[in-house]
Amino acid sequence: MSREADGAGAAAPVPAIVTAAVLVIGDEILSGRTKDKNIGTIADFCTGLGIDLREVRVVPDVQEEIVAAVNALRARYTHVFTTGGIGPTHDDITADAIARAFGVPIDVDERAVAMLLERIPKADLNEARLRMARIPAGAALIANSVSKAPGFSIGNVHVMAGVPAIMRAMLEALAPTLATGRKMHSVSLAAGLKEGDLATAFGAVQKAFPDVTMGSYPTWEEGVGFTTTLVLRSRDEARLAVAEAAVKTMLAEVKAELAR
Repeated sequence: MSREADGAGAAAPVPAIVTAAVLVIGDEILSGRTKDKNIGTIADFCTGLGIDLREVRVVPDVQEEIVAAVNALRARYTHVFTTGGIGPTHDDITADAIARAFGVPIDVDERAVAMLLERIPKADLNEARLRMARIPAGAALIANSVSKAPGFSIGNVHVMAGVPAIMRAMLEALAPTLATGRKMHSVSLAAGLKEGDLATAFGAVQKAFPDVTMGSYPTWEEGVGFTTTLVLRSRDEARLAVAEAAVKTMLAEVKAELAR
């Protein structure tokens, strides 16, 4: 059994629920050519800040689809994190799509140019590289300690690179600016049973604790066979402890019944 806090929390008072969505942008993800490594990183990041990641979408490099997805997600969630499509090539259209979604102009931003010049000699700052300095009007820049080309935030939408190392650097820079919620606590219990043996009894415990999220995760272990880990999550640590005790009692009862 392991117990951990799923977040570092923030200074009180904070809203109980802060939500987020991830929008992954790129034909290469949908074709399978590139395997996404950013969703899990962002999920861990959100959990660590007390942000509930509620939805992930993947869209192609088509402006209309990016705009529609951004507008749908930003209306529904506290934060929207986008990855991909802010590089120097013709198919990097995310910044333009975000500007269109917000109905604002986009142009080369001198703040972004200054960031690029920290890494790129002025003589090498050609038209292609200047595309990475095109920022929608009114956006705040997200620093990039890896390659210097910035991301940006506008409204509740945070636009980041698709390259995992750069995306992680942008997340770190972004973290202090974000609205965060109450941390989520979790308990993991090794059930020592097959999922089918405990499912009915586990469901009954969940009904008794509707305010505690409970999940069942089967795995296969060589030499053991199927086994199950039960995970309980709640923002109320005292309530979580009561639910944990109830699940432990349930497991003992199921094991006793199977041993008869």
